Amino acid sequence: MTTIIIGAAGGIGAALSRRLASAGHTIHAIGRDAAKLEGLTAEIGGTNAVADVTDRAALEAAITAAGPSVSGLAYCVGSINLKPVSRITDEDVERDFRLNALGAFHAVQFALPALKASRNASVVLFSTIAVAQGFASHASIGMAKGAVEGLMLSLAAELAPKIRVNCVAPSLTKTPLAAALTSSEQMATAIAALHPLQRLGEADDAAAAAAFLLSPDASWITGQVINVDGGRSTLRTKG
Repeated sequence: MTTIIIGAAGGIGAALSRRLASAGHTIHAIGRDAAKLEGLTAEIGGTNAVADVTDRAALEAAITAAGPSVSGLAYCVGSINLKPVSRITDEDVERDFRLNALGAFHAVQFALPALKASRNASVVLFSTIAVAQGFASHASIGMAKGAVEGLMLSLAAELAPKIRVNCVAPSLTKTPLAAALTSSEQMATAIAALHPLQRLGEADDAAAAAAFLLSPDASWITGQVINVDGGRSTLRTKG
């Protein structure tokens, strides 16, 4: 069974690729960094294709290269653009939307014929707990990921019963994307303390949830946002 991982060169995408490969999936890895993709493919097997998700034609070609039958698609692409609303530009909003929401839409649209050719296909998109929780300086990324959750719900309804569609919504996770927030030990410790489980996420935490949603074990789950956040979105352990 072939599973497409978009954003496979990133922290969560690479962790998910390794998990799925160890479970017997053939991975078709898509990302912007050719060297990282080649290294990942050399490690776990499968195929890869280089594409920027904001390049519609390149993304379509990369997804089509996965073949005519695809059992799963994970769109592990995100951005962390934190600015107060007074400093957010139209360019910021458009870039975040194109990367997070429009790219996810195109990915599903291009993969749909191959997903329909497979039995019990599954799609996993990535959101953030900031959509439901609400954090300062998250207006641009909150709008973009909110659109991802709306897309997920619409697709889950439209594509049922043939294809399941769900979201994973992590809290701050230690990946290269989040290095600006996690590389400072003082800042990382302070943010970790805001979580009931008292640590930041690891890439494999979110990857484990996504791997479950892509597996037959989740065959009766669709239209859901799964928070992988150390309890931050729902629990208050102090005060």
